Amino acid sequence: MALKTPIYDSHVERGGRIVEFAGFLMPVTFEGIVAEHETVRTKAGLFDVSHMGEIFITGPGAVEFADYAVTNSVAKLEEGQICYTVCCNEKGHVLDDLLVYRFNDERILFVVNAVNVDKIFEHLKSIAPEGIKIDNLTSGIGQIAVQGPAARDLLASNSFFSAISAGIRELGYYRFFTFEHEGFEILVSRTGYTGELGYELSLPSKLTKGLWDSLLDEGAKSGAAPIGLGARDTLRFEPGYCLYGHELDEDTSPLEAGLSWVVKLKDGDFVGRDALAAEKEAKPARKLIGLEVTGKGIPRQGFTVHHNGETVGKVTSGTFSPTLKKALAIAIVKRSVP
Repeated sequence: MALKTPIYDSHVERGGRIVEFAGFLMPVTFEGIVAEHETVRTKAGLFDVSHMGEIFITGPGAVEFADYAVTNSVAKLEEGQICYTVCCNEKGHVLDDLLVYRFNDERILFVVNAVNVDKIFEHLKSIAPEGIKIDNLTSGIGQIAVQGPAARDLLASNSFFSAISAGIRELGYYRFFTFEHEGFEILVSRTGYTGELGYELSLPSKLTKGLWDSLLDEGAKSGAAPIGLGARDTLRFEPGYCLYGHELDEDTSPLEAGLSWVVKLKDGDFVGRDALAAEKEAKPARKLIGLEVTGKGIPRQGFTVHHNGETVGKVTSGTFSPTLKKALAIAIVKRSVP
C-alpha cells in the first residue's frame, strides 16, 4: 500500500492530481505543469518533499565515517554547511546522489532520494564501524521546499519564523541552521534544485501540514502556489541537474554523469575510490550531453541516440522546456561523440 505524506490531505483539498511515486501518493500537478513551472521561475512555489529520506549518522567518528561513505569531502565542511555528493558502490557506480549536512563532529544528516532510502540505510549499516549509529528518521519528519525569487520574503514574513526571520534573510547558499519551536527542532536550509532561490524546511510530521497551509494561504496574495512532481522535473531539467533513475543509477559512474567535481580523489579513501581513480586515469567511456530537437516531438528516456549512422547512446531525460519553448534532452553517449 502506498504511503501518504503529512501534507497529503492538503494536496487533495487543493485539487492536486495524485499519483504513486516512490511508494508515496504524491501530487503530479495542481494548476498544470507549465503554469506551476512559471510560478517557481517568477514568484514562489511550495513542494512537498516529505518523501525524501532523512538518515542521521551519530557518534564519535561520525564525520570520518560520512567521509568514507560518500565521494565529496565531509571533513572539510564547517558546522552548519551542506555539500552535494554521491554514494557509490565498490565499482564506483552511483547508489544515490544526496545532500550531507554537518551539525558537528558527531552528528551528520544524509538527505537521500525517496526511492533509495531503504537501500542507502542498509548500505550505511553494512559499512559502519562499531560505535557509529545509523538512524532512518524519515517517517517522523516532514519536509517542505520553497523555491523561487519570492521564497525568502515568503518565509521571513511568516509568523512561524518570526523569531528567526533575520537568520533566514542572512542564510548563505548550502548552509543551514536549526531553531526550537514548541519544544521541537526545526531545520532551515538553503540549497534548492530548480535553479532558483530555494529553502528547505524539516520539521516533525505533526507540524508540517499546518506550516504548509499557512505559507500557501499567506503567500497566495503574492502568487505563491503548490507545485507538483511534473513541474519539479521540468525545473530541475532546465539547469541540467541530474535525477536518480535517469542520469544516475547503479550502471553509471559520477564521472560519466559530469559530477567529477564531487569526487575528491585526493582527500582520502571512500567507497569506490579505487575504481573511480582508475576510470579517471583511463578516461570515462561515456559522457552526458544536451540535445535540442529541431522537428516535432519530445525525446523520452530510453530513446536511442544516433551519430553518423551509429547508435552512440540513449536519452536519459527529455521534455519541452517551458522557459526556452524548445524540446530538449539530456543523453549519455560514447565519449568519442563530438
